[in-house]
Amino acid sequence: MLLPLAGRRLYYDLAGPEDGPVVCITHSLAADGGSWAEQVPALLGAGFRVLRLDMRGHGGSDPVAGDYTMKELAGDVAVVADRLGFARMHYIGLSIGGMIGQAFALEHGHRLISALWCDTLPASPLGAKAAWDERMGIVRRANSLEPIADATMGRWFTDAFEAKNPGRWKQIRETIAATTPAGYLGCSAAILNFDFVPRLGAVRVPTLVVCGAEDPGTPASENRRLAGLVPGARYEEIAGVRHFPNVEAPDAFNRIMLGWLDQDKRTR
Repeated sequence: MLLPLAGRRLYYDLAGPEDGPVVCITHSLAADGGSWAEQVPALLGAGFRVLRLDMRGHGGSDPVAGDYTMKELAGDVAVVADRLGFARMHYIGLSIGGMIGQAFALEHGHRLISALWCDTLPASPLGAKAAWDERMGIVRRANSLEPIADATMGRWFTDAFEAKNPGRWKQIRETIAATTPAGYLGCSAAILNFDFVPRLGAVRVPTLVVCGAEDPGTPASENRRLAGLVPGARYEEIAGVRHFPNVEAPDAFNRIMLGWLDQDKRTR
């Protein structure tokens, strides 16, 4: 479904019982809501109402010119929640989706029941600017993400994933290539310009951080650090996978996810 805003539209998908607790999900850079396909049946089966959002310039959402900020991206989530009348919800986010989840907790924490942040960072990646500048330069010159799609898949998944799941591998690669350059570059700028470390101690939302043990870009060490910055937060690690544990190890991820959401029988 498309939500019209001033000069642009945001795409969201909403499924599940109207009286179910809402789970809002945000995705990785160069992905879209389809990257959570392995979680939706499990969430619906457990009685949750699932809201998946496509970031600006990703999936079905229109791009916005220029650089974005985490606060602006979290504001997009708040606008959709407002329009749909969701006062409180659980939040799940991976990679930049987890960064947006942190921004949402800091700016709109009273609206959260719980937070689950996956394979993410509490601040811009240290020492990675040269690598990011190279990727962004390739995208600008080609006006396309096609030239970086294979390398991105290599960071996201282990070598075994393509052989075991060729159809899903192809689908996700095509999503990368189809991402708008403006959306990719705008979100990349947000990743390179944030630092929540000094503020995360003020978060008062039940928080779980999950990471693939072999994630090279948002490593387990940084995710453990993130969990340590939020009072009372927990950390769990999934062995043998990289940046997308929810896709590469869905059974393990879903077990963790549902156990977390069901903890203390949290409701809306």
